Amino acid sequence: MKIISYNVNGIRAAIRKGFIEWLSAANPDVVCLQEIKASPDQLDLSVFENAGYKYNYWYPAQKKGYSGVAILSKHKPKHVEYGTGIDYMDFEGRNIRADFDGFSVMSLYLPSGTNINRLEFKLQFMAGFQEYIDNLKTQIPNLIICGDYNICHEAIDIHDPVRLKNTSGFLPVEREWIDGFMQSGFIDSFRHFNKEAVDQYSWWSYRANARENNKGWRIDYNLVSKPMEEKLKRAVILPDAMHSDHCPVLLEIESIYAN
Repeated sequence: MKIISYNVNGIRAAIRKGFIEWLSAANPDVVCLQEIKASPDQLDLSVFENAGYKYNYWYPAQKKGYSGVAILSKHKPKHVEYGTGIDYMDFEGRNIRADFDGFSVMSLYLPSGTNINRLEFKLQFMAGFQEYIDNLKTQIPNLIICGDYNICHEAIDIHDPVRLKNTSGFLPVEREWIDGFMQSGFIDSFRHFNKEAVDQYSWWSYRANARENNKGWRIDYNLVSKPMEEKLKRAVILPDAMHSDHCPVLLEIESIYAN
């Protein structure tokens, strides 16, 4: 079973760049999207259905053209949860979860900390999200949290760890949080299979030919709760997909299909 997480930086723009054709070729079972920047009424949903994703669920931000997450699936979920129930998180459309038989998949878009106010919001969000997940795991132990975390975990995950150590996304407080989040019961699926892999990133700035020069950051993750460790089969980054400033990250797990 293949699960892909992809920050598309605007689903309508991604579609114009060939996203649907790529999706049909990649053929994952479940796709978690972030930064969709659109609401369902702004989309032709038939293009997703024709690609095999009859079940598609959208959770846009209240602000038009901003943020938002979605889940596309070939299999019907038992339940879809929109948001966390925490107001300051949910108005920006940053979390959606699909519950299948035996496990759940979440699409998460963690805020960036581009200025002091947004950094404070990000830190608040991170703390609240940890508490939310700690509670959720007591009900759903088999949980896959896919998404753009806007944090590089280790020096190996960023092209210039020395010069960027004071930049949001690689701040000590952010790295400490994601390390603690993983230690609370989650496996970084990419590092599980690619412990020593270097120069593999999931986001590149549009500036200064960063992607061409592979000056990137690994900020997109498929984190898998530890009870599912034996189900893990493969995890890779797909840098050849060019619909966004991010690229998709793929996880394969032992076949568990929804009814």
